[in-house]
Amino acid sequence: MAENDTCSSCGPVEECCTLEAVVSVDERGQLVLPKDLRVRAGIAPGDRLAVVSYPDEDGGICCITLVKAGAVAGAVRSVIGPAIGVRPKE
Repeated sequence: MAENDTCSSCGPVEECCTLEAVVSVDERGQLVLPKDLRVRAGIAPGDRLAVVSYPDEDGGICCITLVKAGAVAGAVRSVIGPAIGVRPKE
């Protein structure tokens, strides 16, 4: 990794990103997140995760990120809600 590699959302990669695990994808396209990672991330059975991808320069995908679906919904509400006149819940 070059010294000037940066994450578009938070700065130098070495300050924001951590290699948590290496996982395999099975023939059905499934993978398993290690238990310690699930516990630290607060991911429980039945939780929904949004898959976010980042394009590379060749039109492919360089990064895939998992985000709790509730966090994405909250972000969308906070951005779009005021534009359409929805008041935040108190």
